[in-house]
Amino acid sequence: MRADVSRRLRNLEAKSELKTLTRQFTRSLEEKQADQAKKLFPLLTQLIDQSAKRGTLHRNTASRKKSRLALRLAKLR
Repeated sequence: MRADVSRRLRNLEAKSELKTLTRQFTRSLEEKQADQAKKLFPLLTQLIDQSAKRGTLHRNTASRKKSRLALRLAKLR
């Protein structure tokens, strides 16, 4: 298998997992479930950091996403 194909598949999988977790986090914020959002936030930031480290996300994009998610969580409190 070519390296670019395997990387593309890995990146697709990582982005899909990231989007799924982001949706769960957003849903918990919309439903005012602060305790669940607090549990998901560290997992989500860890996944964002891993994606940035691997090159799936640009490091500035990862930082921006984490910042915006943290602001949304802080508003809920």
